[in-house]
Amino acid sequence: MTSNSEVIIRYATLDDIEEIASLFDSYRQFYGEKSNYVASLHFLRERVFLGESQIIVAVILDEIVGFTQLFPSFSSVTMQRLWILNDLYVTQAFRSLGVGEKLLEGAADFACQAGAKQLFIEGAIDNIRACGLYERFGFIRNRGYYYYHYPLHTLANTPDEQTHVTLK
Repeated sequence: MTSNSEVIIRYATLDDIEEIASLFDSYRQFYGEKSNYVASLHFLRERVFLGESQIIVAVILDEIVGFTQLFPSFSSVTMQRLWILNDLYVTQAFRSLGVGEKLLEGAADFACQAGAKQLFIEGAIDNIRACGLYERFGFIRNRGYYYYHYPLHTLANTPDEQTHVTLK
């Protein structure tokens, strides 16, 4: 990036999805997934078309060099909207130039304008660079709650012995 190259932060449109899908595929590979541009493209198109996520992009010299994707949620306790900042990715060549921070600023601005209580983000423990960015930006590492996940399996992949409850 040259000194006169401005980072533009803006909302993504459906017209941007093909370019973002390439970055999204790289992002997924960073976390150990196999490359699948077509599935990445489909996933992003569906999220944007259905209004299920908000994607914010960083553009330098007409090239999308980073993105963040936010998913809506709520706090039942406070009865307020919150946003899960699920994805943040900057192309390798544009890291350490403040692009990630500008994307976080765009996400925070969006969430504030949407009347949200807060943003949530999670970072892999071994991704020290990203965790450092989050903490420098002002995210507070959660020390009051444990984070759990429960992997769900499709019926086709579920062992016969596993019990299923049918909701009525």
